[in-house]
Amino acid sequence: MADHCNLVSVLGLFLVLTLFHNPITVAGQTIPAVALFTFGDSNFDAGNKQTLSKSFVAQGFWPYGKSRDDPNGKFCDGLIAPDFVAKFMGIPIEIPAALKPNVNVSRGASFAVADATLLGAPVESLTLNQQVRKFNQMKAANWNDDFIKKSVFMIYIGANDYLNFTKNNPNADASAQQAFVISVTNKLKNDISLLYSSGASKFVIQNLAPLGCLPIVRQDYHTGMDQCYEKLNDLAKQHNEKIGPMLNELAKTAPGFQFTVFDFYNVILRRTQRNMNFRFFITNSSCCGVGTHTAYGCGLPNVHSELCEFQRSYLFFDGRHNTEKAQEMFGHLLFGADPNVIQPMNVRELVVYPVDEPMRESWEPTTSTTVQASDSSRGYEFY
Repeated sequence: MADHCNLVSVLGLFLVLTLFHNPITVAGQTIPAVALFTFGDSNFDAGNKQTLSKSFVAQGFWPYGKSRDDPNGKFCDGLIAPDFVAKFMGIPIEIPAALKPNVNVSRGASFAVADATLLGAPVESLTLNQQVRKFNQMKAANWNDDFIKKSVFMIYIGANDYLNFTKNNPNADASAQQAFVISVTNKLKNDISLLYSSGASKFVIQNLAPLGCLPIVRQDYHTGMDQCYEKLNDLAKQHNEKIGPMLNELAKTAPGFQFTVFDFYNVILRRTQRNMNFRFFITNSSCCGVGTHTAYGCGLPNVHSELCEFQRSYLFFDGRHNTEKAQEMFGHLLFGADPNVIQPMNVRELVVYPVDEPMRESWEPTTSTTVQASDSSRGYEFY
């Protein structure tokens, strides 16, 4: 009798563990075996910069990859947010850099490249338009149309456009800033439309971080430890305000177009303003680099960078890229957070949403009051 009870207990424990740790079963639905494709800049670069660049790329060398003892071309001490999203989607491999030869792209690929922009011609990089065209070049040999339509396409780009604009136009007035934002967001819309015409239908657009709060920006513009450079924050806010309405319009006019927007701006801002709620000790300086905010030169051979002892206490690993601890948080929020963080649906819901089905909800502006109320009632500070 005792042996029988023990067996039942073991089987019960196994069932519980299976239910709570199976990443491909969601609300009674099995996540389809689809792919994850990423586009954009260094935040999503899985190693493409190493392939394109003819010069030294610090991200291929230690201390990048420090948390896993594996410098692999990612701008982080370990994995980045798309790696975690892929894991939660049940993809058994890390999303590879599409430009590297002989990689397994059966479950997706990263076309993102460090220094990428929407406008201009970045050196040893690709604009978003060029990344989409590269995807089209690889499409026929690797993925069929049905597979592409069911797969997820994540985009984060625009930061370099505004960083470069502010550097080159320090005295730009409000009208010049507004005109530039319109040109950037119009180009983003055109490039998303090109990707849609290439067969993609499920889009995750990550809006811009508060660029003025990046450690490298605080350092370059001498803001001190407690202040951000608000001119760049204002540009990021103007940009972000146009993203949701733009995607709402595409969803109404482009059959089968589905999307969600990850509120990266407020995700970073909350961790900057209330760092201890999220178990970060330092959010205004980097773990690796030199300067007032330890923000420049991480990994460069001619720079004697400082390196923090415990990177998990930092929000930023280098001057503009987040630590693996933060990236894992972002992955959880992308995949499973509520509309306070990602709307009108999270990635988990987007993946299982029927292909070609019109969206039932649209993106809506989130007020500061809404954010505070949702924070206090739902406790997402612990993600």
